[in-house]
Amino acid sequence: MSDYVLKTSNLTKQFKKQVALNKVNLSIKKGSIYGFIGQNGAGKSTFIRIITGLAGPTSGSIELFGHSFGQGLIKARKRIGTIIEGPALYPHMTAAENLEAHRLLKGIPGKECVERTLTIVGLRDTRKKKAKNFSLGMKQRLGIAIALLGDPEFLILDEPINGLDPMGVVEIRELLKKLNQEYGKTILISSHLLSELHLLATHYGIIHKGNLLEQLTVDELNAKCQQFLHIKVNNPEKAATIIETTLSMSDFEVMPDGSIRLFDYVDTPGKVSSILVNEGLVIEQLMPIGQDLESYFMNRIGGTHRG
Repeated sequence: MSDYVLKTSNLTKQFKKQVALNKVNLSIKKGSIYGFIGQNGAGKSTFIRIITGLAGPTSGSIELFGHSFGQGLIKARKRIGTIIEGPALYPHMTAAENLEAHRLLKGIPGKECVERTLTIVGLRDTRKKKAKNFSLGMKQRLGIAIALLGDPEFLILDEPINGLDPMGVVEIRELLKKLNQEYGKTILISSHLLSELHLLATHYGIIHKGNLLEQLTVDELNAKCQQFLHIKVNNPEKAATIIETTLSMSDFEVMPDGSIRLFDYVDTPGKVSSILVNEGLVIEQLMPIGQDLESYFMNRIGGTHRG
């Protein structure tokens, strides 16, 4: 059995002269939360529509649960739950009535899945309250409940936290963590809100103007964004000894060019500078270097970041 729920090979979508997706090779491991990140118009929604069968590719291929064509791919798509461009709700129905209507539309046998799903998303106690009177966060949870009908293995959520207030964002984040960790759901989350995704995702894909620029794990991302003091002095060997003895630090690297990366004292470079000068070293460069997560993504797509 494949370790991946989804793989694409050179997936391309072109609308007349506009290329919406350009030879995208993306893979999502089973059990992961994949943050699919890009600006509005980057190609995220087009990609999702192709994966879910709502649109066809111009060229390239899709592999879902090991199936890439014919009936196998059609059956594999039944193992997906989705929210695309907002949940489709019946405003004058309760949460339970909404789920029952969607259960019948999807041909899912047995009413017991309605109560079970409402419990999972925390909407069992809404009783006779109509969906039109729900908060935006409650509507989003109801949308996720609809996507969960039929117990799918793979959830694809297009901008599930967009427009939510801070409390709604926290509720959706905790719900998605629970679905992943307790219920074993693999989740693809499309979003341009990196500040929230980095609290949730285990893997990332960066898409820009239809091109998949990079895929990386959260550990790889954090390593690339790690901040450090960049130190260049006239005697790097002596500086390394001072850092290790006087500062009692072992978390540093001496680079091939003789510069030193010190992964501490980033917020207090003056203390490091003072000690090195007192020991007779000439400081050529001493500065904090590194990026926060948002800066990394903005730089990766060639944009600028403003704090």
